[in-house]
Amino acid sequence: WTNSINQANKMALLAWAKETGIKLVQINGQRRYGAPPPGWVGNPPPAGTEVFIGKLPQDVYENVLIPLFQSVGRLYEFRLMMTFSGLNRGFAYAKYSSRRGAKNAIAAFHNFEVRKGHAIVVCKSTEKCELSVDGLATLVRRQELEAMLRRVTEGVLRVSLYPSPCQKQAQLAVLKYSSHQAAAMAKKTLMEGNVRLSGVAIKVDWVKPDLKQKLQLCKEKPSSSRVQGSKRVGVPKLVPLSPALDRLNALCQRQYLGTPLFLTKCIQENPNGWLRFWCRVVIPGCPVPFSGFTWVRQDGPRRRVHEEVKIAVALQVLQRLGES
Repeated sequence: WTNSINQANKMALLAWAKETGIKLVQINGQRRYGAPPPGWVGNPPPAGTEVFIGKLPQDVYENVLIPLFQSVGRLYEFRLMMTFSGLNRGFAYAKYSSRRGAKNAIAAFHNFEVRKGHAIVVCKSTEKCELSVDGLATLVRRQELEAMLRRVTEGVLRVSLYPSPCQKQAQLAVLKYSSHQAAAMAKKTLMEGNVRLSGVAIKVDWVKPDLKQKLQLCKEKPSSSRVQGSKRVGVPKLVPLSPALDRLNALCQRQYLGTPLFLTKCIQENPNGWLRFWCRVVIPGCPVPFSGFTWVRQDGPRRRVHEEVKIAVALQVLQRLGES
């Protein structure tokens, strides 16, 4: 049944590949061209030469996208993320031979209508080199974790341990690798290998900007507590965001839209304690901000009320973005 989905565009892709001689290789949910392309001489391009392409129609393929992005610079690599059915997952990566090519692509194709009514997002790709490993037992030591990682992955530069922001009595590790490729291979190895430390299953993901902000509140620790003289000094715990705010931040980071900015203003106060707020949420990757009104009841300090407003508005934005 998967062959019957979007059959016309798939046939057009096959015809284009045969005519141009371009070879596409599909591995682990992505289809790749180049890396290196035919005729390439020398080392791979430096950091800063890759762009992220988002909001793609799911039935658009390389026969449309590669010629489009080749028109502004020489491509070193093009990766289209694919589903099991043969549709794309709505995003891709284009790596150019130089930083100028990446800048040209952003200038030319951000908000470009690849099809009538379908404007795409093109922005600088963050070539991530850091992974987070959450759910580690509090008894796990940094040296033990680093030794294990060096046995099963390559390119480990640094390992840091923090209290887990999401789980009680657990630790989170930040792993720094020598390159994005090394980090990607490590992520695949750790996830597929179902690695366990001290009998605890771990959760592996890319380090996101909001996680870095949380971890700045804590110092690196080798265990759940430190000994200082005759006293045991506990490591400060992090308070997680509300589920709505956390989910909105995660969605925006996953889609490379940037961190949401909330603007709230009280415009009406009722004697019964209910407050009416005007709200605006600015998401850098969305061309139009989200605006609206909401009511909250003042049961505490005004600062807490503004936090409740943010949660209510985050729920509205998630619904607008199609998140239940």
